[in-house]
Amino acid sequence: MTLDEFQRFIKTTFGEKDERRGIAGTFMWFMEEVGELAEALRGNAPKADTAAEFADVLAWLATLANISGIDLSKAITDKYGAGCPECAKIPCECGTSEKP
Repeated sequence: MTLDEFQRFIKTTFGEKDERRGIAGTFMWFMEEVGELAEALRGNAPKADTAAEFADVLAWLATLANISGIDLSKAITDKYGAGCPECAKIPCECGTSEKP
């Protein structure tokens, strides 16, 4: 499944509910899932559990993008399509003082 397909799938499956919940409520769910991912990574959870948390974070991110009217694929292409947004190189040649 591509990112475009996934974002459409999330909208088709949960879009009405997501719109009713709104950005603030959805953002809280997103942050909860980020916390669960952090716990899985920090606690050396089984790989399948960690993978499921990554999937949850991506699903809630797609939900936020849908509610906000953002096409994730376009946003990613616009920002990272030419390489590093700072130095425009692939691989990035920025110094580690920026973001290690």
